[in-house]
Amino acid sequence: MMLRGSLPSHSCDLECEAPHSTGLKGPAFSVPAGACDCHMHLFDTKAPFAPGPVLTHGDATVDHYRELQRRLHIERCVLVQPSSYGRDNRVLLRGLRALGNSARGVAVIDPSATPTELQVLHAAGVVGVRFNLVQAGATSEQMLEDVARLIHPFGWHVQLHAHPADLMSLADRLTALPVPVVIDHFARINVEPAMSDRVRNLLLRMLGSGNVWMKMSAPYIASPDSKAYEDLDDLVRHLAGERLDRLVWGTDWPHVTESSKPDDAVLINLLARWLSEDEIHVVLVENAARLYHFTSDGGGPAMPRWPGNYSRSVKTIDM
Repeated sequence: MMLRGSLPSHSCDLECEAPHSTGLKGPAFSVPAGACDCHMHLFDTKAPFAPGPVLTHGDATVDHYRELQRRLHIERCVLVQPSSYGRDNRVLLRGLRALGNSARGVAVIDPSATPTELQVLHAAGVVGVRFNLVQAGATSEQMLEDVARLIHPFGWHVQLHAHPADLMSLADRLTALPVPVVIDHFARINVEPAMSDRVRNLLLRMLGSGNVWMKMSAPYIASPDSKAYEDLDDLVRHLAGERLDRLVWGTDWPHVTESSKPDDAVLINLLARWLSEDEIHVVLVENAARLYHFTSDGGGPAMPRWPGNYSRSVKTIDM
């Protein structure tokens, strides 16, 4: 049975192009059914970018992304709100509607978000909120606890992109939040080499708490001075040995920080260098399904029982 929004069964087995990605070949290993790209973005140049010095990008559409999915044999994805649009989630909502039940979303909100706004996001497939403290502007660390309290009734998580020093200073607050926490981009572990060992030890401690996950995405951000990302090898193998159940993987397509686009097949092939076949299945399928609330029948996230005096009425918003 094909899920609404899923790829057609004739995904390319030979060579095929995908926008905003170099190379033509697919993965060098057999990607398991139900595999999920847990970090990708969409861009629509007709939508207004947030004010200020934000990262911008040309059109990166659902149709563009589906070409990458066919090339990589990826069935599911998590659409992450880029900092470029601030707290205006309309591009994300349109993308979730087009991608259907094979996608989940991570939005950007602040403590002023209303129950109705959160209900709309939840019904669309949003399962988390992002704090980007690197391309800062829409969110700040001061909002963490207030936003966590807002999203807790929905079963969402907090996703964090932070400089290593900020991650270290926030670690205790993050592990104390009442919701799961997902750390982006290998925690940018090798961006500041003098801090790499401390960040590694911190990750082991945080993942060991049972409340924190790490996203293996954008190795070019985490290891900017390593062409083959070999300086991530020991980290991933160590984390996989200790807490494989807290690792997920993502492309970071369309690689908005990169003027020269990477080869996404090379990025996914890193998994075969780091992990066994069974471990790859855990990361790409099992962990992603648990964290992002994918169900075997292809349905959306289960709606929570509304706490307190939350209204059940859900209004539509301008899409």
